[in-house]
Parts: sequence; structure tokens; C-alpha cells
Amino acid sequence: MQLVLHAGAHFTENERLMRCLLRNKEQFSSRGVAVPAPGKYRVLLRETLDALEDAPPAPEARDILLDAILDEESADRMILSHMYLFGAPRACVRNGMIYHDAPRRLAHLSSLFPHDDIEVFLAMRNPATFLPALFTNAPQADMDSFLRRADPGAIRWSDTIDQIRAAVPRITLTTWCFEDMPMLWAQIIREMAGLEHGEKIIGGFDLLSEIMSAEGMQRFRAYLHSHPTMTEMQKRRVIAAFLDKFAIDDEIEEELDAPGWDDSTIEALTEIYEEDMTRVARIPGVTFIAP
Repeated sequence: MQLVLHAGAHFTENERLMRCLLRNKEQFSSRGVAVPAPGKYRVLLRETLDALEDAPPAPEARDILLDAILDEESADRMILSHMYLFGAPRACVRNGMIYHDAPRRLAHLSSLFPHDDIEVFLAMRNPATFLPALFTNAPQADMDSFLRRADPGAIRWSDTIDQIRAAVPRITLTTWCFEDMPMLWAQIIREMAGLEHGEKIIGGFDLLSEIMSAEGMQRFRAYLHSHPTMTEMQKRRVIAAFLDKFAIDDEIEEELDAPGWDDSTIEALTEIYEEDMTRVARIPGVTFIAP
């Protein structure tokens, strides 16, 4: 079995991505790729990994879990999406690290599927907007308390990725920047399903249509129709050009609720994030999808 786990991050269009996968369920199934409904596995998978905190998996645990999720569907590849597997938003930053529990949780998953191929898909988001988004769900009164006195400028996605690779080196990891998702949407779906570049999917512009005006989308689709041989890289450049002209400002502007942070803090964190992405792209065993 090829087990694909989409694990977030929080606030990176997780549910929209899941809906897109489900729209392609029938097409993917004909290719041996299962996209189970989330209700079949999210609670079950979390409870199973919770149980593995106390004891190793029973010999039959893997087969029982797969039978419950697949419900007699035959598949060589299975896509699961569970952004709470590494923790709730209010508790996923600990000891200055995003998803502190991810390495341990993935080690448990690896022990449950010792002979299967496991691929983890994880979006990354600029801490300048990601940490405030997490903070909106937190019980703490200020960002400093929420981060448990950690310096936000020292929080790196690369630390999380490094720890995951060290804990479970056999697991492959595919990642990308949330800010680039409108241009990468179709490729992310294809990578999850194990499809070739350029293969048609349903909803390849789902996210783009949310942030681009109706006129822009109409012109964009017309442009694609008149240029059918464009490569994926060429399409991304075209998307960027159309967004520059037709983006809906209210959909792309983010409201920050980070008490005590000013513009200079946001700029500094953004610069650190951009530098960190260069490092992530160079980590062995990591596929970094970029525009």
C-alpha cells in the first residue's frame, strides 16, 4: 500500500483540498487510488495513534484499520487528510517548534505500517500570518504567552522537517508554501494521487477562482483554451500575471491579530521565512513544490 497523509498545516485550505480530492474520487478509484471520506478515518486514525503512545501495534492492527477505512474498496494507493493529527491549533507550537509532536506521531504511524510506503504532504505558511492564525484559537491573552516565551523569529519550519526526517527517515515528505497554492493547486492534487504532470483533474483551479474576479477567470480560461500546449511552468507564470491584474483584494489580504507585533516584526519574520524555505528545499528526502 502507498499511504498518503495530508497533515495540514492548519489554515492552509485543508478542507477545500479535501473536497477537491473527493470530487476526483471516481476518477482516482479507476486508477487504484482510494480517497475515503474523512468521516471513515479521522477519529479512528487519531485514536489508533493515541493508543500507540502506550503500546506497540498488535500484529493485525494494520489490516483491521485498512479494512475499516477502505470498506472493501480495492486500492494500491490511499489518500488520507487529517490536519489535527499533530495537535490542535492552540497547542501545536511547543518548545519553539511548530508541530512538536509530529516526529513522534509519524514514528507511530510508521510502526503501524512497517512495510508500506508512507508519503506525508504538508503545507508551510509564513509564521508572520500562521502564528497569529493559531493564536485566534488560543486561550492565552497575548502572543508571548501563547508561544510560551519562545522567540517568534527563532521558529523555523526547517526544524520541524529536520526532526521528522530524523525520526522517520523512510517516510518521504512533500511540502510547499501556502502563499503559492493558487499556482500549485493542480500539481499538489496530482502529486497526492501519483499522477503524471499535466494530467486532467476536476477542480484544478478551485482556489484560484476564489481569489480572482469572475472576469479574470473567464479571460484566464479563454487564454488556456487558446494556448493548449503550455507547460506547467508556463501556466504558473500566466496565473501570476492574471492575479496581478484580477486578484480580489479582500480575498488575498490577511488581517493579523498579533498583539504587540508591528510592521517591522512582520517584515522580519517574512524575511526569515523566505530564507528558511531555501533551506527546506535542500533537505534530503523532501520534495519542495515551488512555482
